[in-house]
Formats: sequence, structure tokens, C-alpha cells
Amino acid sequence: MAATDEAAQDGARDGAPDGARPGGAPGAERRDRMPRWLPRAMVLALALFACFQLANWAFHQLIGLLINILIAFFLALAVEPAVDRMAARGMRRGLATMLVFLGVLGAFAGFFVLLGSMLAGQIVTMVEHFPQYLDSVIRWINESFHTSLSRVEMQDSLLRSDWLKKYVQNSATGVLDVSATVLGGLFKVLTVVLFSFYFAADGPRLRRALCSVLPPVRQAEVLRAWEIAVAKTGGYLYSRGLMALISGVAHYVLLEFLVVPYAPALALWVGVVSQFIPTIGTYLAGALPMLLAFTVNPWYALWVLLFVVVYQQFENYLLQPRITARTVDIHPAVAFGSVIAGTALLGAVGTLIAIPATATLQAFLGVYVKRYDVTDDPRVQGRPRRRPGASAVARIRRAWRS
Repeated sequence: MAATDEAAQDGARDGAPDGARPGGAPGAERRDRMPRWLPRAMVLALALFACFQLANWAFHQLIGLLINILIAFFLALAVEPAVDRMAARGMRRGLATMLVFLGVLGAFAGFFVLLGSMLAGQIVTMVEHFPQYLDSVIRWINESFHTSLSRVEMQDSLLRSDWLKKYVQNSATGVLDVSATVLGGLFKVLTVVLFSFYFAADGPRLRRALCSVLPPVRQAEVLRAWEIAVAKTGGYLYSRGLMALISGVAHYVLLEFLVVPYAPALALWVGVVSQFIPTIGTYLAGALPMLLAFTVNPWYALWVLLFVVVYQQFENYLLQPRITARTVDIHPAVAFGSVIAGTALLGAVGTLIAIPATATLQAFLGVYVKRYDVTDDPRVQGRPRRRPGASAVARIRRAWRS
């Protein structure tokens, strides 16, 4: 009888729910199940990760277009003052923008046509006189090192060399790559010109559309920043144009003194390239005058190199700080650092727009930075500090000498 009662009790325990089992913890089954919010959180995390990857891919695909738009924006800022003056006289803004761009494109086309004609004529002259140059070099080598070299033997060995054959084959296979690169460059130029034209022609409409989504206080800040950007970009181009004129005149005087052919075109080349490619532009621009001076007299190339180095130091330490301080109002060290940073971030594009962008940012932040009067301290004013007892020591020295 007792065994039957114990079996019944065991069966009752087995049929009882978990929460009613003796010793069973309430809600143990619920804790073993997956929370309802976890699948939704996992799906949301995967969706956010997929969106991030898609945005990252799209950004890398469009980074070339974004850089072109940035160049176009600064180009539009540069030509906007001229467009505004012509529009203020009653001309339609689109027509004024087209005339300004035609003038700029005409100046660039004339520059490259002049440079191309100069290079073509000089290359023909160098090719015609190349055997004479080679004979003079071989004669100097034979006399100096007691060798017996011959121009005919050198030409035959060069024409039969494997290096020349491989170079011709690689050049033939790379024609398509060069053509694709040229077409891509033309497409980028057209993209920049098109965007800059729309930015300059529709400048008021663009500012109006931007201000329409901002509160009145922010609208004033955006318009102030836009005005500062126009002023700084124009000041940068003005300073570069002035320094290009000075550099061109200086190099023209030297090239005329050395009787180097195409002196005006070479001076124009040096002035433009040296100023719109900062820091190393002078040395890049000086390579062409050195080459042409070498064709006249090898020693003239050395004189041109020395003049380029000396003029670069004069420009960096005397000319550029004075002109930049009046137009862009940026410290030379800050300008140099901004050029390095811009080159590291955007390459050649960053080199060109680094200084006007930094000047705009500096001027815009300067409006909101509160400034105080500086104490009259020798360490701040640049005067030497007077050491305690210095006057007494000076009096003792004077008394001792007397």
C-alpha cells in the first residue's frame, strides 16, 4: 500500500508543470529560449553593415568626380568677381560667364600653342645638330680617357641592342594605354569646365538654394564664408599672377643676356609653371631653359641653374612673404604646411587649392575667435629681456675700463 502511494506521488510530480515541480526554478524554460529582440538586432546590424559597405564602395567609385567638382568650385570662385562686374553692367550672367571662360581658355590655348611651336622648332634643330653634339662628346671622351670610340660603332651597337627592341615593342603595345589616358584627361577637363561654368553662372541661385534649407543665422554665416572664399581665392590668383610676372621678367633678362633662343616664350613658361606648381615648380620650369641653353653653350646651362636656385631663395624668403601677406594674409610656414598636406591628400589638385582653402578657413575661423590685448612683455614683443643686475654689471665694467 505504501509503495502504491509513493508511485502515485511520483507520477503526480512527473505530470506537474516545471514551475510547480518541487525544487524547480520558476521561468527556467523562458530563460532557455532566444530573446525576441535578438533576431531583429542581428538583422539591423547586418543591414547597417551592408549600408556602410555600399556607401564606402560608392564613395571610392565617385572620388574622382568629387575631386573634379572641388576643382570646379574653386575655379568658379576665381572667375566669379569678373562675372559679377559684367553682370552688374547689365549683361546676362550666362553670357558673362561664357565670355570669361572663353578668355581663360584662349589664354591657355595661346600659351600651349606658343610653347608647342617653340618646342617643335627646337627639337628639329636639336635633331639636325645631334651628330655634331655627339661627335664633340666622343672627341672629349677620347682625348680625356685615351679611348677610341666611334660614333658609327655606337650607333650600330645601339640599333642592334636588345634594349632598343624591347623599348619599341613596349611602346607599340602602350599606344592604346596612352590614348585611353589622353581621352580620360580630356573628359576630366571637360567635366571641370562644365561644373565650374554652372557654379559661376548660377552662383546666386546656388546660394539661394543652399540658404533656403538653413535658419537665418546660419544663412548669414554661409554667405560670409562664401564671400571670404571668393576674396581669398581671388587674392591667391592675384598674388600668383604678380609673382609669375616678376619671375618671367627676371628670367627673360637672363635668357636675353645669354642669347638663348625663344627667350620670351621660355620666360612665360617659367613664370606660369613656377608659380602655379608651388615649391618645386621653379625647378621643374627651369629644366626647359637649361636644355635650350645647353644647345647654345654647355656652360650657359650651369648659369641658368645657378640663377634658378638663387631666384628661388629670393622668392621664398623676400618676395613671396610680402606679396602673400597683403593678398592672402597667410603665414609662409602655414602656406608651406598646407601645400604639403594638400599634396598628401589630393596630389596635384591639393597642391593648387591648398593655399586658398587654408586662407578661407583661417579667415572664417578668425571671425569667431575672441582675441584679447597682449601684455607688454619682452618675450611677446620680441625685445631682449633685461637680466637683474645687468645695469650694475655694465656700470662696473665701464668704471673698470675708465
